[in-house]
Amino acid sequence: MKKKNYTYVWVSLIVLIFGIIFIPRIIDRIKNGTIVENDRISVKGNNEADALSYIILDGKKRKVPPFAFINQDSLLITDKDYRGKVYVVDFFFTTCPTICPIMTRNLVEVQNEFQSNNKFGIASFSINPRYDTPSVLKAYTEKYGVNDLDWHLMTGEQGEIYDLANAGFNIFAKELPDAPGGFEHSGMFALIDKNGYIRSRVDQFGNPIIYYRGTITETQGVNEEGEEEQISSLKEDIKKLLEE
Repeated sequence: MKKKNYTYVWVSLIVLIFGIIFIPRIIDRIKNGTIVENDRISVKGNNEADALSYIILDGKKRKVPPFAFINQDSLLITDKDYRGKVYVVDFFFTTCPTICPIMTRNLVEVQNEFQSNNKFGIASFSINPRYDTPSVLKAYTEKYGVNDLDWHLMTGEQGEIYDLANAGFNIFAKELPDAPGGFEHSGMFALIDKNGYIRSRVDQFGNPIIYYRGTITETQGVNEEGEEEQISSLKEDIKKLLEE
């Protein structure tokens, strides 16, 4: 009986020590939302502040699909013109009365930040190509101060541009008569590395954010819905990719 009692004492002591040392840590991890994510997801660099993720689809890194459109100078521009460059992609239209002016001004800020770097560019695709001819796009560049030689505003066949947006990037774009300006689209920016892969930073759980919010300015900081600006994050991540 004494031996049994000693066994119970030792077991109780071990359980007590375990509870004192480990249970508070487990509770903290649950509170921080990391117990499942950090244990089940192991991606190199995810816990590093400067890590940039690849976007994985069907087990493959998501890459920009081939494209070929006419720019504001009536020149044919393809995905090959961006090889070896870090660049930002957006979808817009010149008569947009809502988010496009904000997006364009944000991209001008990005342009100005990297003006001297010939390894950086921007690719803007019009979702209203019937109206946005090269001459209209050229006037738009002059209005907003687009002057980087590697910032191409492109127009072309509408179906091809919509395929590029919705299927190629999963950035929503649609002609919708009831929407402001007749079109509805996402205000997100995609970040592309020198090898043509879509890249982004990760959230607190190690999941890629995929795209960057282009509709809030750095100075605004937070919009009415409580969403934070991501232009400063975009600039930081462009710098990281340029250094790769």
